[in-house]
Amino acid sequence: MTHPKAARLATLDDFPPAWRGAVVAIGNFDGVHRGHQAVLLAARLEAEHRRAACLMLTLEPHPRAFFSGRPVFRLTPAPLKAAAAAALGLDGALVLAFDQARAEQSAEDFVRELLVEKLAISSAVTGYDFHFGQGRRGTPDFLARQGELHGFSVTVVDAFRKGEEAVSSTAIRRALAGSDIAAANALLGWRWSVESRVIHGEARGRELGYPTANMALDPATELKHGVYAVRFRRADGSVLDGVASFGRRPTFDNGGPLLETFLFDFSGDLYGGTALVSFYGFIRPEERFDSVAPLVARMDEDSLEARAMLERTPPGELDAAIGEAWAGLLGT
Repeated sequence: MTHPKAARLATLDDFPPAWRGAVVAIGNFDGVHRGHQAVLLAARLEAEHRRAACLMLTLEPHPRAFFSGRPVFRLTPAPLKAAAAAALGLDGALVLAFDQARAEQSAEDFVRELLVEKLAISSAVTGYDFHFGQGRRGTPDFLARQGELHGFSVTVVDAFRKGEEAVSSTAIRRALAGSDIAAANALLGWRWSVESRVIHGEARGRELGYPTANMALDPATELKHGVYAVRFRRADGSVLDGVASFGRRPTFDNGGPLLETFLFDFSGDLYGGTALVSFYGFIRPEERFDSVAPLVARMDEDSLEARAMLERTPPGELDAAIGEAWAGLLGT
């Protein structure tokens, strides 16, 4: 993999003029999984051939959340998508607001007003199942015909399969909800990660000898409550190994879900900083203990297991590249 580019994230309101004429990979790209990566890499190759900029065009919020009125478990928020795009060699990620006006926009107008008049794209690259426009009338075949009409090329990338099943964000969400981190990461092609600010908690961990960095995740997160081996990246780019509990703390208050990460061999103030936590393995489900002593004993075992798991699982090249790009975007 080449050295990642600086991550850039923009909207139509601050669209860089240098991005006009780009090759654009279009889709939701939630998870930026192996199938999405095939689309993005095809776009990058086309952009290199044309000597043009290469962009990811994505949507926020998720159209399914907009139409259903219910939150969707998002695998990757927009900044993390931009970091993944940069790690894969793209020049930036453009976030398109999905609102009522966008939902009612015809497929023809989406192409003419956005792709042609606003972005002046030279080429579009999409996945085989991409749909757009009112009533989802815009299909890959429709886009190809529009490209012929307006003078841009279209590449449609087939499904990326792992075994018999096409890699999908739905399958990854299902694996995370079932605590199958290994399966989720295999489908992603990198370690699933979450970003959030470190907030103050009840300081129980410190009293138990396990001070934690506490983070409130998106309420729609469906990760199974339990204990995980993780790596914790700070905004300054430093990476620390740790063990994290995600859940409601049933031994104490059974409150709202928190991600609480104990960092090995670290002391310092993390409050207020934003961190990226990457999940490397599942250790056990969340449990309720009758007293503090067995809880601490189990936490000792969890730490040993997490250390061993992380020692035999170094970060992958894409993990490191995404983390580096994410830290760079946070610092801009």
